[in-house]
This record gives sequence, C-alpha cells and structure tokens, in this order.
Amino acid sequence: MKGWSGRYLHIDLSNKKFQYVELPTEVLHNFIGGRGLAIKLLWDLNPVGVDPLSPENYLVLAVGPLTGFPLPSSGKMVVASKSPLTGGYGDGNIGTRVAVELRNLGVDAVAIKGRSPEPTVLYLSCEGVEFRSGRDYWGLTTLETERRLKKELGENVSTLTIGPAGEKLVKIATVISEFGRSAGRPGMGAVMGSKNLKAIAVRGCSRPEAADRSELARLGSEAYRKVKESPLYEFWVRQGTMATIEWSQKNSVLPTYNFSEGVFDYWESIDGYVMESMKTRVKACPNCNMPCGNVVKYVTSTELGEAELDYENVAMLGSNIGLAPLNKVAHINLLADLYGIDTISLGNILGFAMELSEKGLLKDRVEWGDYSKIKELTRQIAYREGLGDLLAEGVAEVASRIGGDAWKYAIHAKGLEVSAYDCHAAPGMALAYATSPIGAHHKDAWFIAAEVKMGRFNYTIEKVERLVWMQNIRGGMFESLVTCRLPWVEVSLDLDYYPKLLTAATGVTYTWDTIHEVANRIYSLVRSFWVREYIAVGRKWSYEMDMPPVKWFTQPLTKGPLKGSKLDTEGYIKMLKHYYSIRGWDENGVPTKSTLEKLGLSYAALKLEKLGIHLS
Repeated sequence: MKGWSGRYLHIDLSNKKFQYVELPTEVLHNFIGGRGLAIKLLWDLNPVGVDPLSPENYLVLAVGPLTGFPLPSSGKMVVASKSPLTGGYGDGNIGTRVAVELRNLGVDAVAIKGRSPEPTVLYLSCEGVEFRSGRDYWGLTTLETERRLKKELGENVSTLTIGPAGEKLVKIATVISEFGRSAGRPGMGAVMGSKNLKAIAVRGCSRPEAADRSELARLGSEAYRKVKESPLYEFWVRQGTMATIEWSQKNSVLPTYNFSEGVFDYWESIDGYVMESMKTRVKACPNCNMPCGNVVKYVTSTELGEAELDYENVAMLGSNIGLAPLNKVAHINLLADLYGIDTISLGNILGFAMELSEKGLLKDRVEWGDYSKIKELTRQIAYREGLGDLLAEGVAEVASRIGGDAWKYAIHAKGLEVSAYDCHAAPGMALAYATSPIGAHHKDAWFIAAEVKMGRFNYTIEKVERLVWMQNIRGGMFESLVTCRLPWVEVSLDLDYYPKLLTAATGVTYTWDTIHEVANRIYSLVRSFWVREYIAVGRKWSYEMDMPPVKWFTQPLTKGPLKGSKLDTEGYIKMLKHYYSIRGWDENGVPTKSTLEKLGLSYAALKLEKLGIHLS
C-alpha cells in the first residue's frame, strides 16, 4: 500500500498491551486519514454513551496520507476523542514533529484506551510501545515535562504532553507539543489526564512510501515556490495571523467584553505592529515555509518571558477580557501553555465570569482587564482551586450551575466556547460556528472574510452554499490529508494542488467530486456520532443544538461602525434549514437514512435506529 501504512496501533493502558491492527483499504479510501480516520475509529471502538473521562473512551492520534511528505505545511496531525466538555465529537489538529514521527512508525493512527494505575509516559518507537513511569513528571508544567523527556530520551524525540490542567481534568485542557503548540480545545488534555497519561514520546525509523514519489516531489517543490512567490508572503512572515487584529477592528468583529462589542478602544496596543516590535523569532510546523508562530519577548512590572502568539489567543486574552497592552496578554498566554489550557476557551470563560460579576450574577468580583486577578484565576482554573474549580467546567456548565439569567451571557455552541470573531453582524459566520463538527470553532469555516465581501446582513442560500463548500475544504479535506490550510487561505496557493498531491501519494485518483464525497461522509458520520452520544445518555437533540449564542440576537452592538446590529432569528433559522437541506439532514439536523446509505454509512443508520431515533 502506498501513501498509507494500512494499520493503526492499538494501546490498552489498563493492562499495558498493544497490537497493530490492519485498516481495510476501503476505510482508508473512504475517510482518507486525520479527522476522517479518527471519527471512523471512534464510531467503531467507543462504547455507545461512554463517559468521556472513563477508561473505555478512546483517545485517537491520526495522521493523513500527505503528513510528513516534502510539500507545504505537511507536519500536521489530529488528536480526537469523545469530548468531556461537550459530550460529542472533539478534536484538534497540531503542527508538530510528532506527526512526522508517527508516520515514520508505519502507522496511520494510534488508538489508546484504558487507564494506567499510575502516571505513565508512552514511548512509541519502531521496537513497539514502552510503558514508562510518569510519576516523576506528574505535576510538572508542559515545558518542564518536555525538557525532561528530551533529556532522558534524547533531543530528537518528539512529545505530546499535558500540564496540571489535564491532570486535574479541566474540561478545557489541551495537549501541548514543542513548547507552545496546542491541540484539542474540547478537552483532549483532560482525556489524557483521565487515563493517567502524562505524555507520549515518539521516535520513528523509516519514511512512508509514495505511489509516485517523483511526481509528489515535483508538485511539492512547485507548491513551495508558489508560496514564496505570493505577493502576500512578505507581510505574512512579518505578522502572520496577528494582522487580523487590525482587520477585525475595522470590520467590527473583534470580540470585546465577552462578545458584547466588535471593537476595542485599545486594539492598537495588542495589534500585529506591536507584536513585530516584540518579536524575537518565528516557529513553524515541520515542512512549512510560511511560519506562523510569532515568538515575542515581553516584560511586565513583575514578569519577563517568551510566548508564541497568534490572533485567536491575543483577541481572546486581550480585547475579550479588556486586557492590554500586549506584554500582559503574552504572559497570560504563556501561563495557559504551561498549564495546558486552551487559550481561546480561557479567554471566553474569563470574559463570561467578568460579565456575570458585572451583572451581579457571580458573587466573586472579577473586573475587566484586572491583570492580577486574571493571572490568579488562570492558575486557579489549572489547579481547580476556588472559583477556578467552577470555571474549569466551561461556560455551558457554569451557566447551568449558576442558573437564572447566566445562560444569556454564555458564548458557546454545543458546549464549546466561541473563538475570536463576534457575529452580531455576521450570520454566515454564526452559522459556521454553530455547525462546526466540534462546537464553536473557526478552523472548519473561517467564513467571516467571505461574508464581509458578500454583505454583512444577507441571509441567503448563496452564503449557505459557500459555507458548506468551505467546510468541506477546510474541515473535510485539510483535516484528513492532514496538511495546513494556511498556504491556501493566506498566500492563495491554488487548491488544485491538493487532489494532485493526494493522487501522487496514494496512487488513488482523487477528483474534487470524490473529495467532496469524502467530506460529506465525514461530516455526516461526525453528526451521527453527536446524535448517538446525546440520545444514549438521555439528552435531547433538535435544531436548537445548531443555534449560536443568544446574546447576538438580543443585545445589539453599542459601538463602532455597525452600532445597533444584531442577528435576526428568522433569517438565521432560514439559513440553518438551507444548510440541513444541502447536507441531506432532516429538520433537526439529523442525517436522513437515504443520505447515510448514499455515503456508505448504513451501519450508522442502523445504530441510530436501534437507539430509537426515527430517520426520515
């Protein structure tokens, strides 16, 4: 088999056993890899209705047939599981040497179940799996853990680690690699913590085989050249995603004061130009020639250090909580990385706490932009102390426990906190958040730029069609190849390279029609997984699961060029129904039986019907 390895590594932490399991060719062709393979494995391996923090819930690491090959930004992998934050499918991709080393192990995925009786480090090599004691690592930050592992196992070993937040089962804990690269917003770090799994170290020994290595090399070399020839390249290398601070401010989508506004009075103190003045170096994923990791050196009145910044974490830990200037934002970002906390959800949760405090719904006093309090709350969340123990559950659960009107200020979809775009005047982006496969996240459809061009107040089927296409490309294709979408998004690399690269790697002819078919299959199986898991534990499912935060409908913007804007409920629901129709789902967003059968997912239809779900 070319392009793929044709097997995955199955590990049981409870009895310290492992085995290599063959992956049918049909599965690889139909799901490609990455997210596609992850959802297929979770559907097949996870017990229906499993507790996300129980030993029976699987953690899946998955690469794709383009991972690790010499082509733009191919050093990516997916970390997936049933989410302890949302109760549905959760994943995150990460650019790290671990992705390349997994490919060099000769596997397409690793599926981990069970719970070790003591803290454990998994060491994966071509000799097999070594279950090493993690007792001396437990309690360490992610940075300390990675440094010690490299000292113990060699500088060329690659690692995935969790910090104190993962150990304490914080629902927004992530998996960290290479001193600041983070994956798994929906609590993948907590899943590792629940298994007493402190870290995974990987060292491969051989490179994957391509079906047509010369053609793959030719296409990859040409694509690398096109990236650097782009007129957008020079500015990208200077600011990366941090340029989006200024863009978001001008377009009134910069999340401010818990998504109450789209503009921030102090935006210039956290923007890309300030970042440039502080930048010491850049970091890139393996095989990337357009690095996005801007590493800054910062000094505050009490701290100094380095942090890797991008738009999402700066907006959420800056404007959304009223914090400026950038040196203070950078320190909170570093703390989150050290503790193993998702920066996006952290900024959302802190903003939520601040608004609840302002409105008298939270007894603790938490002021906007209070740097000392923010530092302390970040620590408390990581260690589940004081108010942090509550906030560690995520905004949806916090709102439920506090009760009253708290839910009106909780900015999430399906339990996952919204990332850094305000949608008072962006119905298409609101729909993108609400229908994302993991909950409110931008990676599946960064629709806001398209929406600015198409008109901010249009509720049209054209927007919905464009959104579905974009989800299929970003969340279907890129998440399964697995490669980074930024060469296409940021420097306009021609999308037509990707089916050609996939065909050269695997020897299987992929066209845009087959890629969209795979994407539709992935989206429908992910949605079936959500419905299966919700129904199995007695939770209801309806179209309301795909509604964005109520604040965007009820509390208009009070500042900026779009003052007075808010979403229209009737217009949004009209768009949502169009979305369901295009996807082949029913009026509540459940895939129809005919859709599942057409996509080769009859087994999913059978399982849903056995749970008592009527499929139209």
